[in-house]
Amino acid sequence: MPKISIIVAAYNVENYLQQCLDSLSNQTFSDFEAIVVDDASTDATTEIIRHAAAKDPRIRPITHQRNQGLHLTRKTGVEHATGEYAFFLDGDDDLAPEACAQFAKAMSQYPVDILHFGITVIGENGILDDECKAFETFNNAPTEDCTNADIVQNIYAEANGQQVDWRVTQRMYRTSLLKKAFAAMTNERLERAEDGYECLVISALAHTYRSCKECRGYKYHYGRGVTGTNQITVQKYADFCQQFARCFAAAQDFTNQHQDLDLQDCTDGYRWKATEILANDLNIRVPDVAKADAIQAMIKVFGPTIVAREVWRFVRDNAWKAIISKNNGEALNRARMWQDLTNSIDVPAAGNIENNRYLGIRHRAEELLTDLDTAQNKQAYADQNIRIFVTTHKNVDTFDSAIMQPVQVGPKSYRFPWAFHDDEGENIADLNPRYCELTTQYWAWKNIDADYYGFCHYRRYFDFSDTPHEENPYGEIMDDYIDAAAAKKYGLDDENIANVVKQYDVITTPFGNLEKIIDKHGTPRALWEAAPLLHDDDLKRCYQILCSMYPDYKQDAQAFFNGNKACFCNMFIMKREIFFDYCEWMFPILEEFDKNTDYSTYSKEALRTPGHLSERLLNIYLLHHKRIGSNWKFKELQCVHFTNPEPAEQLKPLDITDKPIVPVVFAADDNYVPQLTTTVYSAMKNADPHYFYDVTVLQRNIAWDKQERLRGFFKQFPNMNLRFTNVDRELAGYDLSTNNAHISVETYYRFLIQKVLPFYDKVLYLDSDIIINGDIAKLYNIDLQGKMLGAIRDIDFLANLNVKHGKRMGYAQTVLKMKNPYDYFQAGVLVLNTKAMREHYTIKQWLTYASNPDFIYNDQDVLNAHCEGNVLYLPWEWNVVHDCGGRVGNLFTQAPNDIYDAYMKSRSNPQIIHYAGFQKPWTDPDCDFASIYWRYARETPFYERLLKRVVKANEPEIPEGVFRPQHERAVGEDNPIRKIVDPLMPIGSRRRDAVKAIGRVIRGRK
Repeated sequence: MPKISIIVAAYNVENYLQQCLDSLSNQTFSDFEAIVVDDASTDATTEIIRHAAAKDPRIRPITHQRNQGLHLTRKTGVEHATGEYAFFLDGDDDLAPEACAQFAKAMSQYPVDILHFGITVIGENGILDDECKAFETFNNAPTEDCTNADIVQNIYAEANGQQVDWRVTQRMYRTSLLKKAFAAMTNERLERAEDGYECLVISALAHTYRSCKECRGYKYHYGRGVTGTNQITVQKYADFCQQFARCFAAAQDFTNQHQDLDLQDCTDGYRWKATEILANDLNIRVPDVAKADAIQAMIKVFGPTIVAREVWRFVRDNAWKAIISKNNGEALNRARMWQDLTNSIDVPAAGNIENNRYLGIRHRAEELLTDLDTAQNKQAYADQNIRIFVTTHKNVDTFDSAIMQPVQVGPKSYRFPWAFHDDEGENIADLNPRYCELTTQYWAWKNIDADYYGFCHYRRYFDFSDTPHEENPYGEIMDDYIDAAAAKKYGLDDENIANVVKQYDVITTPFGNLEKIIDKHGTPRALWEAAPLLHDDDLKRCYQILCSMYPDYKQDAQAFFNGNKACFCNMFIMKREIFFDYCEWMFPILEEFDKNTDYSTYSKEALRTPGHLSERLLNIYLLHHKRIGSNWKFKELQCVHFTNPEPAEQLKPLDITDKPIVPVVFAADDNYVPQLTTTVYSAMKNADPHYFYDVTVLQRNIAWDKQERLRGFFKQFPNMNLRFTNVDRELAGYDLSTNNAHISVETYYRFLIQKVLPFYDKVLYLDSDIIINGDIAKLYNIDLQGKMLGAIRDIDFLANLNVKHGKRMGYAQTVLKMKNPYDYFQAGVLVLNTKAMREHYTIKQWLTYASNPDFIYNDQDVLNAHCEGNVLYLPWEWNVVHDCGGRVGNLFTQAPNDIYDAYMKSRSNPQIIHYAGFQKPWTDPDCDFASIYWRYARETPFYERLLKRVVKANEPEIPEGVFRPQHERAVGEDNPIRKIVDPLMPIGSRRRDAVKAIGRVIRGRK
């Protein structure tokens, strides 16, 4: 038995095979056999093999009578191998003379099932040297030795980082493993992606793996065979798709047949990465004019979601290249081309892994495209003779202006394409931690040509309006958002800005009286000394430097420091000659201060001392020129401080690929957190661990500590993510109120879902006054059949339609304008086709509809009025409303017979119980289904808060002057809350004493 079997697959390789076989005969290691399988070649391959075998008996020829493809050719070779170890050699590659000796030595030192060796790459047919080096570097990258399941996981599983090197020709195997693996593989013809499939099966069955990349005797000729970048037709690409699909199917079959190996994540990883490789041919080898047809061919094989992900990947990659490249025209054009091609792909709404991957790529691509669109504004910046630079170190909203131009400062892990950068041209960007916004001023001084130079901050702007606005104690106007409304209010449009600026030589923020503002310290010197993190000696040294360098400014400095007026924020606008004079005066002072200051012990705020000093120097400079009569026209404009300059919060897709995601949305306020917690907890207690639940809470005022407490509590569920998003900005400007005392404004938040979660095309919305007994993944997975939403009919509303002489029918027909009022649904449980909702209505439309004061049930009425005929009606058990106020017996019996029967049947097996109406378990613990609610509530961290509400809701009002016995029970024997309280808090228990104490506080008793 030879030590090594070398399995050579040969098909029509007459130009290369002799070189391959000669390299075998010339091996310095002799104990091997070479099994050369001729796959029914039609050229001289067969004859070359025959002559080689005649000269070297170690060469064993085997011939296929019909062509079977590379996979089955290798399988034939494995079946005939007799060596202790074996490896594959393609017929158009060859070996260095010492290759087998190196492999044998490595195996004898550390015997393993798989020895992963390196390769030497030789470029052929025009392949560039750089491309060869990159390919060689990738394939020779070090990999960790490992055992058992880690072997296959390290190659294929995305969660493990996916090493992706699955070349079966770059490994030597224990032959017994190879025979076992190939015996388990398919007997069908496989091509193009067969390496990935074969490596998956072999690695899954192996127990030991060792990397020996320093052994590089395998000589891979890059550019021979099917490798290359030559153009292909649509039909050829379609054939490639079919070939890849067959390999994927074979891998899935093996995974299904060997479930004990738990390979699904590896099989998915193989399919995902191989699909990227296939799609790269679409990008590189299919002509642009044929790409649309090739995309449709790919869709026929893999479906629209998978193909859309790859097309959006090309959008993303080209957009990123356009951003990081200064000569980005070609990359931008490619990004736009691929974006146009996405229009031909109709991706259905779904909640599976493939959809998550597609949406993640698309979301990132659209973010980059948005940045590129915004960057186009920079083309108009250079045309301005008035340039006001807005310093920012982070992504912020900006006004629609060509005059106000953002400049990014500080560390730049991501360079905003819509901004200038303080590290381009002549600059002092590295001084930003100390100089702050002065790095922008220096950059503008040295690199920009304009008539006027102005400076603001990402959160502070000038008020160019002619309307005085109220200021806070620090002399600033406070506002919320940078948007069109703010631009109008403060005159922040280019025409108005230019009109104001051209009238003056110098514009600053107001010179405020320090005896009245900023804690009334009185003087600039006292204000500095009151700053706990600034050093008093620094101000003194700066003053001395100023007086030394510019003696004629001494009296101005003294007047400033001992006076009571100052402007702040380093905000100003100056004519060119004034700005240049100011910079030539100010920067040398700071440079001298900087080089004589030891910052080694300074705090982060103290490091910013040069920036703080420059504010004072600006005041001194301006006072000097007023004193000497420079005759400049001065203007003071108020400063507007925007508290929320950041863009509206953008939620991003989760990086979850091992489970289908179920996106679930709730809406709540700070007061409703205990109920929200109970609802979400009930959902997760009954959730399927094979799904991942992305829970988003829409809110405006939930306290941060409560959010943190919830996040901590729900960490017990590894298949759940919890996030909160503030929707205040989205609702600004709408008159939203409710006509029902039991409905809060949070009811409107569901209209925002389609915008807040743009990366989901299907979302589950749930009210926070429900209990979930079933797995909501089942509800989410219901096929909406293209409808805009799925919901359950509202038996309460339908029963009211049948009330004799009732008004509900008239309301439904005249106000809601419903063609069939009996189709009215309850909106507390909704499966939303957000993709369809976006196509039909904008957020502005939804909220405008919701502002209609004639609606009774607000959001629910809006949805019914505008979605009629586009609703899939769901099984009743997914929204079982409880018996509030005895309505089941008194009202529901008037509903249509089939409706009533379906509702009554659902009560025996409610998957979701909805406490809709005025009776709630936390106000009436004896209400319908209350015991089920408290079963979940008592396990939550807000249980005591709910109990407090029970006590408060049931506290009897004692008329003034009525005597209460000292030991009278707070809760009488017949009080209904005893039925729930006594089992949970036995008399004498600590928990009961705690709740009694809460009750005493509520009643004002100590």
